[in-house]
Amino acid sequence: MSNEPQRIVIAGGGITGLSAAFYAKRLFESKGQPVEITLVEKSDHLGGKIRTLHRDGFIIEQGPDSFLARKMPIIHLIRELGLEDQLTATNPNAKTNYILHKGKLHEMPLGLVLGIPTAVTPFMRTGLISPLGKLRAAMDLVLPRRSDDEDEALGTFIKRRLGQEVLDHITEPLLAGIYAGDTQSLSLKATFPQFRQIERKHRSLILGMLAAKKHAPKADGLPELARKSLFLTFRRGLVTLVDSLTQSLQGVRIITGQGIEHLSSEEGPGYKLILTDGKELQADGLVLALPAYETAKLLTDVPEAAWLDQITYASVANIALAYKQEDIEGFRMNGSGFVVPRKEGRLITACTWSSSKWLHTAPPGRSLLRTYVGRSDSQEWLRLSDKQLISGVRVDLAATMGITAEPEFVEITRCYRSMPQYPVGHREMLAKLHEQLKERKPGLWLCGAGYEGVGIPDCIQQGKSAAENLLSYIQAGSS
Repeated sequence: MSNEPQRIVIAGGGITGLSAAFYAKRLFESKGQPVEITLVEKSDHLGGKIRTLHRDGFIIEQGPDSFLARKMPIIHLIRELGLEDQLTATNPNAKTNYILHKGKLHEMPLGLVLGIPTAVTPFMRTGLISPLGKLRAAMDLVLPRRSDDEDEALGTFIKRRLGQEVLDHITEPLLAGIYAGDTQSLSLKATFPQFRQIERKHRSLILGMLAAKKHAPKADGLPELARKSLFLTFRRGLVTLVDSLTQSLQGVRIITGQGIEHLSSEEGPGYKLILTDGKELQADGLVLALPAYETAKLLTDVPEAAWLDQITYASVANIALAYKQEDIEGFRMNGSGFVVPRKEGRLITACTWSSSKWLHTAPPGRSLLRTYVGRSDSQEWLRLSDKQLISGVRVDLAATMGITAEPEFVEITRCYRSMPQYPVGHREMLAKLHEQLKERKPGLWLCGAGYEGVGIPDCIQQGKSAAENLLSYIQAGSS
């Protein structure tokens, strides 16, 4: 093994890039391989979409507010950082979710997974689906499985198995909170491949989900909180994870406020990167933890990389409103919030009752709401001023929750091009690109929300995998 320090550059300081830097540092150190790691971030802050605002005793997430508790990549990272004692779970008394339907909030039936019933009685009793719609959904029990293995749109799949009503009234509004996406454009294989696997194995989605429920894997290795709560966060907000990762990168050179303008291959192994200010970086190994459209600009000499521009990113906004509790006492917030189907014609796509869902987010006597605006095929909101956004949100809150009081304050976060939309055929195209990169750009890896999962745990896993690939590549070149 070479005693010369290997130069590793990680482009992108979001959660994926930070995870790649963290694991690269640990892995190289554990193997005694000298390494110089440089992390480059275009903006002036690290953490990407994860941003937490502390204001007047409120804890306001300006990006995601939590993570799936049962995904082990983030649990492992939290343990390695020593943060497990800072975790907190959702309010056990606020488990009810709602869907707006014909102007009224309806409880989401228990046992629904994106509209797929895993408990028959609650589904049959819900007012979200008409009797004919329920009959159509029940046809899933007898419909044949699809014979080929071609990818299809998630919306096409749900409609094919469960019908249009389930898609419009349940699946689509629930997905808006994950992808802000159009179900008719999102790839099934890239978003919920397990549904296709269930159809192949059990034919019926409903029967397959019931079988999976009976044989659910044991929650081995999970923190106690994760056994009780589907989602977790930190008492001081998700920024806790970003801050701890950043502090762990002692010895890593961190450059913020500089993007990568140009990337070229060196003679022999390695890369030369030109930063916004004209300075150069040399890299023996390179991780591009960037949005797909930014990566496409750097890989113009890789034919398959042109496809990256087809991965569109939706712009969304979240608008947090703080109230005195007495000002909204007319509405009982006994759950975690509600989602809004596009058929309802509202500006907002969802509203999280943050201070009900997360008891740590508001001081005594206060309430916090977080509303969301923007879908992939509905970007008109981008033309609205802050004043117009607030006005539109308040109109919707008055109509849905009866809240007419003036909020104590409002915080608007505009997240431009922040939600990647995986097109049909995404996984197949990504596999082709990876193969071409092995041949044309050895020692270069892509990772991030635009590729193999948008959730925080998915991004952490992608960063870790990139670090492992880097080490293997460097070791192979040194032997």
